[in-house]
Amino acid sequence: MDFLKQDSEQLDALISAALDLGLSAVAAAVIIIAGFWLAGFIQRRLVALLDRSARMDTTVSRFLGSLAKYAIILVTIIAVLDQFGVETTSLVAVLGAAGLAVGLALQGTLSNVAAGVMLLLFRPFRIGQFVEIGGQSGTVDAITLFTTELDTPDNVRQIIPNSTVWGSAIINYSHHDRRRLDLVFGISYGDDMAKAKAVIEGVLAADSRCQTDPAPVVVIGNLGDFSVDVIVRVWCLSGDYWALKWDLLEGVKQAFDREGVSIPFPTNTVIRETA
Repeated sequence: MDFLKQDSEQLDALISAALDLGLSAVAAAVIIIAGFWLAGFIQRRLVALLDRSARMDTTVSRFLGSLAKYAIILVTIIAVLDQFGVETTSLVAVLGAAGLAVGLALQGTLSNVAAGVMLLLFRPFRIGQFVEIGGQSGTVDAITLFTTELDTPDNVRQIIPNSTVWGSAIINYSHHDRRRLDLVFGISYGDDMAKAKAVIEGVLAADSRCQTDPAPVVVIGNLGDFSVDVIVRVWCLSGDYWALKWDLLEGVKQAFDREGVSIPFPTNTVIRETA
């Protein structure tokens, strides 16, 4: 009878332990679901709230939203561990003691966080600007704790670690409101240079996107092997750069055709010697 009683007590203890473990698992699942939902919700609400302020930059608001999200996720993980009886105070102490080892192991990740802070402080670019970073170019969509996200003109997402961004040369094409557009048109040596320049100036004057201050520059820039090169320099808004370039190339070609100005191409002359 004592054996039966002992077995019954052990069975009750196992059932009780299983129930406690099951309840802890259910509670942990609820905490994880609620924590990740809350992290996303707080991130969206914080970004929306900060974006309402005229003095708050979009880059800063999204970075702070990302920071708040990861902070809530960290608290969620600690709460889950607490459900399984892990002493969180001891865990924090252990993590503090092992900080150097963790820092060495995660130095790449931590460098991304540090680089993200530097990007936030010095702001070499902002959300919505078109940049080139280490040979990769695109429109900045987000700057998170660890990465910078770009969208290329053909809608391809590029994700670059912040440490790579901070350690690379950054070309910001959208930093200034205006850009100078440089074009070169070759004309034949037999064409009238003054006429060709006047044709180009007429095309520039007809396009309202070409700014007049400073005035466009149309000069003879080079006497090449096959052509007289006419250099064109005109200022425009940064957002009009590519569309204006394509339209001017087409417009000048059409104007040259109408006015009889030829655009030469390389030719080779073969001379045969007869005996």
